[in-house]
Amino acid sequence: MARRRYSRDPLGLRPALSGLLLPGLVAAMALLAALAVAGAQGAAALAERWQRGAAAAVTVQIPDPAPARIERALAALRALPEVAGAEAMDERRLGELLRPWLGGTAALPLPAVIEIRLRDSRADPVLVGDKLAATVPGAVVEAHGLWVQRLAALARSLQTLSWVVLALVAGVAAAVVAVATRAGLAARRDAVEVLHGLGARDAEIAARFARRLGLMAAAGALVGTAAAVPALGVLADLAAPWMGLQGSGWDALPWPALAAVPPLAYLVGWATAQATVRRWLRRLP
Repeated sequence: MARRRYSRDPLGLRPALSGLLLPGLVAAMALLAALAVAGAQGAAALAERWQRGAAAAVTVQIPDPAPARIERALAALRALPEVAGAEAMDERRLGELLRPWLGGTAALPLPAVIEIRLRDSRADPVLVGDKLAATVPGAVVEAHGLWVQRLAALARSLQTLSWVVLALVAGVAAAVVAVATRAGLAARRDAVEVLHGLGARDAEIAARFARRLGLMAAAGALVGTAAAVPALGVLADLAAPWMGLQGSGWDALPWPALAAVPPLAYLVGWATAQATVRRWLRRLP
């Protein structure tokens, strides 16, 4: 039995590269990586929704909201080629929207509000307002494009920051694996030198270290990713209304990207160990 184990692990890497330090550190890195990946996807979804949806949303205020003026404004707006749709906002809904700022609005004269959606977010709402004013004097068009552009820029900045964090996490994980590899080489230096002196190829020795460290990194990444999922689920539920999601936010989690974290951690561990061992072996006489 001892000979069989020795043939499978001639360098004695199992006792030399055991312990929970490396998997624990990689688990922490994987947790951060999962958060960064989810943050990047969430920021991208928010930016796309704001640019495609809210960027094309425009409201029209009509003073003296007589039914005839509202109907005339709706007909004029729907006839414009720039407008994809126009609907008058219900008075109850308008009151609910204004309640946090104005309190009870029953005694206040409120203008009629029409929500319109432009066919192209790049269309100039000022031109729409000018055309509408020719039919309904006093109508005021308010566009939200400036705020949407600022929010989209913020979302893109958060997305870029998430990818930068992901790159830093990968770099730190590679550094941790490199340190663990050097520690394993120091612990098994005599066995490595003996095998190297007997003619073992550098690729064979490096492959044994790479396989062991890659599996340890993957195991740690699996634990870290699993630990990140509950927090991401809670955040997804909170962000669901902002992203226009129906139902649970768990469906919006980047499951393919999260599932790819452990295999990517294995590749990082494997490649780092390969490079570290080969560099060390080239220095041997």
